[in-house]
Amino acid sequence: MKLVTENFLLAISIFFIGTLLSIILSKVSKIFFKKISKRTKTNFDDFIFEVISGIIKPIGFLLSFYFSIDYFFADEITFISVLLNILKLFILIIIIKALNKVLIRSLRETTSKINDSSISSMVSSLTPLIKALTWTIGSIFFLQNIGVQMTAIWALLSAGGIGAGLALKDPVQEFFEYITILLDKPFQKGEFIKSDGVLGMVERVGVRSSRIRSINGEVIVMSNSALTNGIISNYAQMEKRRLVHKLGVVYETSPKLMKLIPIIIKKIVEDTKDASFDRCHFTDFGDFSLNFELVYYIPTNNYLAAMEAQQSINLRIIEEFAVNSIEFAFPTQTLNIESNKAK
Repeated sequence: MKLVTENFLLAISIFFIGTLLSIILSKVSKIFFKKISKRTKTNFDDFIFEVISGIIKPIGFLLSFYFSIDYFFADEITFISVLLNILKLFILIIIIKALNKVLIRSLRETTSKINDSSISSMVSSLTPLIKALTWTIGSIFFLQNIGVQMTAIWALLSAGGIGAGLALKDPVQEFFEYITILLDKPFQKGEFIKSDGVLGMVERVGVRSSRIRSINGEVIVMSNSALTNGIISNYAQMEKRRLVHKLGVVYETSPKLMKLIPIIIKKIVEDTKDASFDRCHFTDFGDFSLNFELVYYIPTNNYLAAMEAQQSINLRIIEEFAVNSIEFAFPTQTLNIESNKAK
């Protein structure tokens, strides 16, 4: 009885001494880490020190409780073994949570320097995977620590992994296509694209699919693999548009006016806002017209601005041709009929 009492008092002493030490260590670490963090310019080390200081107390309390119970119940008792394993589990949970905080914050700090919203989005999507990985490794470590035979579990995980791999083949493929879109950047949110006959603005790039608002107004959902495996025309990344037009005038147009036409058109394009003249030439003799080819650039990726400039140029050409009495050609057919007079 006396031995039991002494063991109980020692166990209580171990618990209180351990708890007191953990409180002292927590306060001392805060002061120490604060002095170190003042020497650095970043806030990331402050966050790490804060996480470490925050877990010292609960881990110290659980360890003190663990060692006091383990000392008092020296003999192996099933109930006490279960309790000790639960304490180990609590300690492991605290450590894994702290580790996840540090890893995720580290990734965010790294990507914040890149100044790219797509990379930040990718990191956010990878956060659940990082957490799942740390929890899986922690769970395996815990099971090994409490003496579970891992052979059967490894076999079960292998079989389950094969089945899950077959079942999740398409979702996993779409996820990696999503990563490809974020890193390779064939298009981004808010850009106007054309893919597989679909023309519209990208509203959202998701983990499995992307949403495109078509020019008709409806939302079209396309899988990421369909987008990355097809041909994508990204109009938003156009620095300028090259427009080519054919103009036909009647055969009765005089050589003097034929020489004047390129000069007139050049001046029209140069006077138009958001338009850059390239060339205008008399190219060929058509079936019913003398053909000119006009090439100019619209230095914008805005479709409406390009159409406004094109409309302005077309209207000015009609006006100037009317002023200079230049007639546009239209499909005509001339029939020459010869009459045979009776001799």
